[in-house]
Amino acid sequence: MKENLNLQVHQLSDLPNLKVHGRTTGRLAPLTLFWTGSGIELNSTGSELWLEVEVDYSQHEQWISILINGVPAARQMLTYGRYWICLFRGMNDNTVKNMRIIKEVQAMSADPDALLQFHAVKGDGQFMPVPERALKLEFIGDSITSGEGAVGAKSEQDWIPMWFSAVSNYCAMTTAALNDAEYRILSQSGWGVLTSWDNNPKANMPRYYEQVCGLLPGERNRELGVQEQNDFAAWQPDVIVVNLGTNDGGAFHSPEWRDEAGRRSHKQRLNPDGSYHEEDLQAFENAVEQFLVTLRKNNKNAHIVWAYGMLGIPMMPAIYRGVDAYISRSSDRKVSVFQMPNMTEAAMGARSHPGALAHEEAATALAGYIKGILQSE
Repeated sequence: MKENLNLQVHQLSDLPNLKVHGRTTGRLAPLTLFWTGSGIELNSTGSELWLEVEVDYSQHEQWISILINGVPAARQMLTYGRYWICLFRGMNDNTVKNMRIIKEVQAMSADPDALLQFHAVKGDGQFMPVPERALKLEFIGDSITSGEGAVGAKSEQDWIPMWFSAVSNYCAMTTAALNDAEYRILSQSGWGVLTSWDNNPKANMPRYYEQVCGLLPGERNRELGVQEQNDFAAWQPDVIVVNLGTNDGGAFHSPEWRDEAGRRSHKQRLNPDGSYHEEDLQAFENAVEQFLVTLRKNNKNAHIVWAYGMLGIPMMPAIYRGVDAYISRSSDRKVSVFQMPNMTEAAMGARSHPGALAHEEAATALAGYIKGILQSE
């Protein structure tokens, strides 16, 4: 049978049992996915299910993973256009299949045309309720948290979407170890808490944290709502994991950044003996402290864990000082620092980044730490 005549089309906005993952504007006609790890979840009966997608880009194509009953069943590139893709067919039409379609690629701030939207599904079954998870986690980070290099051979050095993964990374693995907790990811390769790896002071995650996805440029993205204030009341995490500092450390060893007009410049400096310039290191520590202020303002009850160390720990003393300064001024006792396991040569993935094995090791350690925090409440 080449065509199933029993398929019925359902707009996402008409589905009563649709679960949306990731930070979005809340609009479903269509649903625009901005961040890595965002997507939809459905519990569906029926023998066949399709998804209508719309994709655009100039440089960086979109990728998705399809999970059936919690297990990755397919991973694919999405080319330009609006079209239907098959999620499954030929399955037992009486059983309920848990379906998750996940955006594998980070928000591409360098490509204003990058777009991923879901419009509708069509199938021959019914859509059952998706139970709420008891635990919610938010991850904030850089290329590690974006899963850059989590797939691909060690020899791969091309900076392309193919080597990113939201599934084979420590965020998804940590939440799986925590009884399949719900999670969101806010991440951007090369960015830090103060500057990017190349000293750009505009490329820091705190700058855009309170917006839906304000780091995405262009008029279309603005119209889609990226600069809108995020509705924090609608989704409050129990735990926030901040994995920032790796690129801030790299900035000390990178050339000066200058804007396009050449009027502004910035450089995190080293002393002649190779140590960090005291004033610039203090600026980093202040950024850590101020980001914690922002996080607490918007997430009143969350445990905040500053997790760092998969690619070395040169900034760890400064992170501790920034966190300690925040705690001493605020008396907030639900903030801590956790040292992630360092990537080994055997666990390296593409682009000299952590591979899937390194993400597994980090997730095991981090999940254990979070369990301890939650049990101590």
